[in-house]
Amino acid sequence: MTTRNFQLGDWLAHCERLHPKTIDMTLQRVQAVRDRLGLRFNCPVVVVAGTNGKGSTCAMLESIALQGGYRVGLYIKPHLLHFTERCRVAGSAVDEASLLPHFEAVEAARGELALTYFEFTTLAILRRLATEPLDLVILEVGLGGRLDAVNAIDADVAVITSIDLDHLEFLGPDREAVGREKAGILRAGSVAVCSDPLPPASVLAVAGQLGVDLRLSGRDFRFDGDRQQWRWQGRSQRFAGLGYPALRGANQLLNAAGVLATLEALREALPLSAQAVRQGLALVELPGRFQVLPGQPSVILDVAHNPHAVATLAQNLDQLGFAPRTRAVFGAMADKALDEVFARIAPWIDEWHFCNLPTARAASAEDLLQRWQTLLAQGRVKPPAGVQARTSDSPWSAYSQARLASEAADRILVFGSFFTVGGVMAGLEGVSKARTSAV
Repeated sequence: MTTRNFQLGDWLAHCERLHPKTIDMTLQRVQAVRDRLGLRFNCPVVVVAGTNGKGSTCAMLESIALQGGYRVGLYIKPHLLHFTERCRVAGSAVDEASLLPHFEAVEAARGELALTYFEFTTLAILRRLATEPLDLVILEVGLGGRLDAVNAIDADVAVITSIDLDHLEFLGPDREAVGREKAGILRAGSVAVCSDPLPPASVLAVAGQLGVDLRLSGRDFRFDGDRQQWRWQGRSQRFAGLGYPALRGANQLLNAAGVLATLEALREALPLSAQAVRQGLALVELPGRFQVLPGQPSVILDVAHNPHAVATLAQNLDQLGFAPRTRAVFGAMADKALDEVFARIAPWIDEWHFCNLPTARAASAEDLLQRWQTLLAQGRVKPPAGVQARTSDSPWSAYSQARLASEAADRILVFGSFFTVGGVMAGLEGVSKARTSAV
């Protein structure tokens, strides 16, 4: 098959067909192609793993470094609207055309190896970043850590964010097992930061075995604050009078504290002023993470899809204050801990709009409805009185139904899979473009 005239969409479709499995947990194929490509970076590399908070951590690291005048390359995933969101240089997504030679190079280098979609696209993006004159590279791990494709790259500083149960069939049945997989990104004699205030013992054990300089929240760095500002203290640096990160959410200070510990570890290579820190925190953006859209009814977008993230989402909703009714647009992968997700968010949802998603891994809207009804009948969820539930063919149709039913003071919560939030964002983008063209 010739790939000579492939555009980005053609390459992505090609990647989806290459491997019989969507997820195949091994590093051997990626390492082999990495070596064939001669892939390496000539600047500090930060690798970020964890269950929740990875995207926020990456975004804050990028924003602060950019404000310090550094040229930053970022690999972050998954995307919400456009694949190019995954690859950012100097604060902006790269253009599609610039990725094409790197897909071609990976295709030539892989030979007989059948890479998964994630492995192939990761290698292409890494090669794209490696061609840039960069001061810092930030790489977000996907699933796990030890066997994730990103772990083919050695980190100068490894960051582990909060750890909770997710992808149990791949990562193990408890936090200790999950922590062990996340700790797979650590390298002997290197530096690491853990922003989880209660890390599993497995993380500490792996770090000790490897002689890692592990910087822990509450021991090597700490923070506190009031409603107006906060302060941070590390081993050799301190910042006071900091404004809160522009990202909303109850856990963002945990993430921000880990970010500052990471930048402290990179201080010799990338010195930063207090002003860069303040501006970076004030200007950071990350769509789909407790993102509140302007207008009425209020619309909240959040890619929370595991129990820990949904518990944080519920806390954030509670802090937003009263709304007469909250309608939820929800779609998720079938392998998530859905019973616990429902139990944690149920008290805040007056009406559910379950939706189908465009992937075979997703639970169908009807499956979600049946599971909800079973939990309700068994008394395992505690929703408001008169709670209702219905199904829709897509996130956008579910959102449209919720919008029609809502009064100005109500709110619509769109959460779950990236496909759910991305589907609604795509619909909103289409409406915005239609309005613009009509003017």
